[in-house]
Order: sequence, then structure tokens, then C-alpha cells
Amino acid sequence: MSALQIGDVIQTTYNSGTYIVKIVQDKGNYILVETLSVLNHPTQGDLHNPGQAEGVVFHERKALAHREKFNARKRHAKAFDGEVPTYAHSLQRAVESYKQELQQEDTLFNEKALKCIADLEEHYYHKIY
Repeated sequence: MSALQIGDVIQTTYNSGTYIVKIVQDKGNYILVETLSVLNHPTQGDLHNPGQAEGVVFHERKALAHREKFNARKRHAKAFDGEVPTYAHSLQRAVESYKQELQQEDTLFNEKALKCIADLEEHYYHKIY
């Protein structure tokens, strides 16, 4: 990817989610970015033990909020070409895509992850979409 500039719209990852972001500040190996849209919803459960539902702490992870800022590694930055969807539409699409993926196989992990997503929709996301 060519040199990153303040104001560029890129995609990057953060805690297992993928986002469309705008660069706000250059911080050496990192860039401070502002969340514009959600491409992939963060993974539920224990990231160190993927697919495990027993004997691990099963984390519920919300997507980053609209305009939430975070430090992203420059090496994780990828060009984003295209129209940036609204935050609400992108979040709804990412949640639906993740739920469809989890519904493909009936496992304890997928059941717990679907419950986490349902809780997030009930308590947080219903206000957005």
C-alpha cells in the first residue's frame, strides 16, 4: 500500500473485527483512525481458543461504535476502494452475515456465539438499526 495520509479511508482490523476507517493521525508504527463502517463483526468467544465453548471464558464483543477512534497497526491497513456504507447499514449487514455463518453448523460454540449476538442486538444494536 502506498504511503498513508491523514484523511485517507482504509480498512483495518481491531480485536477480530474489520472496519472501514479514516486516518486521523500518524503515530509511527500506528495510525489513529476513526470508525466509519463495519465490514466483519468481531468474533465471539475466546480468541485464544477458537471454536471452544467449554472450559474457557466466552467473551461477548461489540463492534466498535460509529466514529470511535482507535490505534491501528500500519501493517494491517489495506486500501479501501468503493463507497463507504452508512454505519447502521454496515453493522446490520455484518451482524446478519456473522449469524448466517454461525447457523451453518449446530455446535455449542455457535449456539453461545448466537446468544451473544442476540444479546448485543437487544441491548445495543436495536438503537442503531
